[in-house]
Amino acid sequence: MPGLSRRKLAALALAAVSGGLARAAHAQRDFPARPIRWIVPYPAGAIADIVARTIGTQMAIDTGQPVQIENRAGGNTALGAIEAARAPADGYTVLSADNGTLVFNPALYRNLSYNPARDFAPVTLLGRLPMVLLVGPASGVKDARAFIADARAFPGKVSFASAGTGTPQHLAMELLQRQAGLRMVHVPYRGAAPALADLAGGQLPAMMSDLAAANRFIQSGKARALAVANATRLPQLPAVPTFAELGMPQVEAAALLGLAVPDGTPPELVARLQQSVASAIHNPAVLRKFAEAGVEPVGSTPAQFEALIGDETARWHPLIKSLNLSLD
Repeated sequence: MPGLSRRKLAALALAAVSGGLARAAHAQRDFPARPIRWIVPYPAGAIADIVARTIGTQMAIDTGQPVQIENRAGGNTALGAIEAARAPADGYTVLSADNGTLVFNPALYRNLSYNPARDFAPVTLLGRLPMVLLVGPASGVKDARAFIADARAFPGKVSFASAGTGTPQHLAMELLQRQAGLRMVHVPYRGAAPALADLAGGQLPAMMSDLAAANRFIQSGKARALAVANATRLPQLPAVPTFAELGMPQVEAAALLGLAVPDGTPPELVARLQQSVASAIHNPAVLRKFAEAGVEPVGSTPAQFEALIGDETARWHPLIKSLNLSLD
């Protein structure tokens, strides 16, 4: 610009930067100013979908902006993850990201179509779905110790169902086998519902399931809970011991339901999202629905969720590799 001194040029540059920062701060203060798109990589009616819709409904009330749930099921959550990774990093697209998406898939697939560490920034852990060891109603086994003794006495003869290879339900039982020195036969299903139906019908003797999926079977007497893979007893099953009480504290497993955003989303917007989501989670109406569904509410900080992902990766990847599990 002819005729402008260096001092005036510097002043104009500073004003432009200050103006940009002010506009960014204003945008963050007003966030969200339009609808939020929440991608759920599961079909409508799945527990991840129910959790997202429950929180999203409360967020919409709190913020005055709609939360639009978009179900993108398929590819063991990869389809939804890819869609979210391609979205603008502006805080208006979020992804329901569980431990399958963020922890298990990188070990189960040699050619994964997304990279959790590169493509996403963690926002918060929404909730936990603790695993429960179940047997069918016709089983003569009355407690977990007896189940373990029987399975140990007949290696390769006892089978167990799961919601699918590499799922939290499958890996929880593999963890129990490793810790208790068992050798059972894995029978994978396409989802927890058909596995639980066959357990109730007596086609298979046992399985690990999250309480959210199994609760109605337990309450109706179609399945019997023997132990919970949780640090403490569950309030919904106060009479059922933990594996730690049985001398196996390492047998702790849960399906983890989290929230992530595309990498590059400004940290200030990640923080605002976390605060909004955590506030919704701890609303009494949401807490009540979570308790009814068997979901343990969390609402952790982004740093806490990131640390948990690292811990879970270090804990489960060696087990997956030792079992030579692959879904490619």
